[in-house]
Amino acid sequence: MLTLFRRAVPDHATEGGVALPDVVHDDQRLVQALAPKASTLGREAAEVRGALEDTQKTATAQAAATQELVRQLHEVVRSQQGIAAEVEAGLKAVGHVGDAVHGVGGEVGAVVQTLKQVSDAAHQITQIALQTRLVAFNASVEAKRAGEAGRGFGVVADAVKDLAAKVESSSKAIMGTVQQLDARIGTLAREVSRDGSEPGAVHRALEQVEAGVRRIESASTSSREVCAGLQTQMVRIEAEMGRTTQVLNSALQRTEAFLGISEQLLEIVAESGVETEDTPYIRAAQQAAAQISQLLEDAVRTGTLSENELFDERYQPIEGSNPPQVMTRFVPLAERLFPQVQEKLLGLSDKVVFGIAVDRNGYVACHNQKYNQPQRAGDLAWNTANCRNRRVFNDRTGLASARNQRPFLLQTYRRDMGGGQFVVMKEAAAPIVVKGRHWGGLRLAFKF
Repeated sequence: MLTLFRRAVPDHATEGGVALPDVVHDDQRLVQALAPKASTLGREAAEVRGALEDTQKTATAQAAATQELVRQLHEVVRSQQGIAAEVEAGLKAVGHVGDAVHGVGGEVGAVVQTLKQVSDAAHQITQIALQTRLVAFNASVEAKRAGEAGRGFGVVADAVKDLAAKVESSSKAIMGTVQQLDARIGTLAREVSRDGSEPGAVHRALEQVEAGVRRIESASTSSREVCAGLQTQMVRIEAEMGRTTQVLNSALQRTEAFLGISEQLLEIVAESGVETEDTPYIRAAQQAAAQISQLLEDAVRTGTLSENELFDERYQPIEGSNPPQVMTRFVPLAERLFPQVQEKLLGLSDKVVFGIAVDRNGYVACHNQKYNQPQRAGDLAWNTANCRNRRVFNDRTGLASARNQRPFLLQTYRRDMGGGQFVVMKEAAAPIVVKGRHWGGLRLAFKF
């Protein structure tokens, strides 16, 4: 088994006058050789895990899209079934209209016949009225010849003559109206009649409607068959997408274990006491965590902030913020105290990306100043990149660093830089403790 020491042992060192075996120095050299290998392993594990996460997100989105497509296809098929029913009803209606038009044709013929009878009757009445007027005229002449004795008869004759004239005029008016109706009904009869060399306009229109409805019926049937087949295929694809997602979830869990092992290996190397490339960052994170702890303890001790206020978890949403920001009662204190510690971490190395204190839930009350800008209304991209304060980062890395209570935690992860660009980073974290209570952690992220 490899023996790890927390301090370097000089050459030819002795213990009780006996020289230590060369294996001690061999162990140190082995640890130093192992450190870059462990770092490379962690980097590759983070890359693989990140790629799997991306694939999982894509597969999940595709599965959701496929499921939605299946649902929409089902709706289309159902709508087409409704169209088929409507088309069938339309064909029946066209048939009913055709029958009705045929019946109308018969009724129109009857009306024409009736009008002819009315016209004949009116003509007869006109003739009778004409004869009556002539008789009344002759009677009026004879009454005038009879003198005073025929005066009363003359009055009656004149009245009959006037009445006969009115009857004749009315009969002629009836005949004129009947002639107009006869002309119009004759036209209608020709339109709705199936007799003659070619069908009437109404029947031609109905035939065109029927032909159109039948074309709709044929197209709907074909479309319904295609959609039904497509729906079957999409259901199969949906099932396959579900299985793919399950496999990816399983693979992601395995990479989680793989990444965890690589991180443990990095920590073992760091704990050995052998100086590695990660040692300065671990040390800086621990020192910054101790400084933040002291600042917060002093604030509680002096009554600047109560312990309950410091451990406040009632995150209040900031209206209109996008991405969402929240407030707690310790934000003003954090904005006043944290920068003096956090900004110094950025000067440790040009590899440092950020150095921040977060509470145990991953809440960043105050970020580094370059990421601590006021949000711009309606500018999500700019806000996401430059306004990382007053936000909760409870992803795998962020939450692990926030809740770590060991002397330090070293993690490897892939950070999304936007625009499809990613960078693999390491993060050293150390716990922040106030009056014996774990408040959160100091996160120090740096590039490989």
